Amino acid sequence: MKTSLLLAGIFLAGIFLLGPVTSQKCNCAPNECCSKYNYCGTRDDYCGKDCRGGPCTLPAPQNNVDVSSIVTSAFFSGILAKSVGNCPRKSFYTRDVFLKVIGDYPHFGRSGSIEDSRREIAAFFAHVTHETGYLCYIEEKDGHAKAKEYCNMTNTKYPCNPTKGYYGRGPIQLSWNYNYGEAGENLGFNGLNNPEIVARDQTALWFWMDKCHWDFASGNGFGATIRAINGKECNAGNTGAMNSRIKYYNDYCNQFGVDVGPNLGC
Repeated sequence: MKTSLLLAGIFLAGIFLLGPVTSQKCNCAPNECCSKYNYCGTRDDYCGKDCRGGPCTLPAPQNNVDVSSIVTSAFFSGILAKSVGNCPRKSFYTRDVFLKVIGDYPHFGRSGSIEDSRREIAAFFAHVTHETGYLCYIEEKDGHAKAKEYCNMTNTKYPCNPTKGYYGRGPIQLSWNYNYGEAGENLGFNGLNNPEIVARDQTALWFWMDKCHWDFASGNGFGATIRAINGKECNAGNTGAMNSRIKYYNDYCNQFGVDVGPNLGC
């Protein structure tokens, strides 16, 4: 995603199709957990929120919010209605598949109070709206022309394939070789050699839960999610883009009948 740039067919297979990893890749002992960095251990930093396998002890969801009662048909259709009339990707985005896939992410929109849940859902869709142009685009505009910009040559863990481009793809547009590599490693596909998969099988909820959810649930505000998704917009880097995200967030919080909380900007 631009620091990270970060919904059938796609939504036929889904706005956020890929679910959490169920297989352990660390070859840990039965009593050990596999961390997000593929190390074995038993402490909270292995078995807690970033656990990828073994006897994980993720904190339980804190409320029983019905996300479908917040992400109503009217809400979802209201976003789609604002996309351009000839949008080629419009039919790929459906509420039904989104609601099906969030079953793989039981903490999404269910941490903290009911108001916190509404704020998180508003934040998620604010970024999706900004990144996709009201659920229209599935790839970054002119992404092919920018392909070489998103290769971090210093990252040796996830080296770039020189024939591939790691520009923004998906509802929260995944960018950079290290994000594609990590997404593939955690979700079970070859992100470095087959980055095009991201434009078909979504990684948006994976990225949100891995990079944004826990900070937001801890009360760090909407600004923290901007920094996680595209930190280049922070500190006056791109005030227009940052304010665009904030505008959508304000709008959706208003629709959900909740205040925006602290730390709007970054």
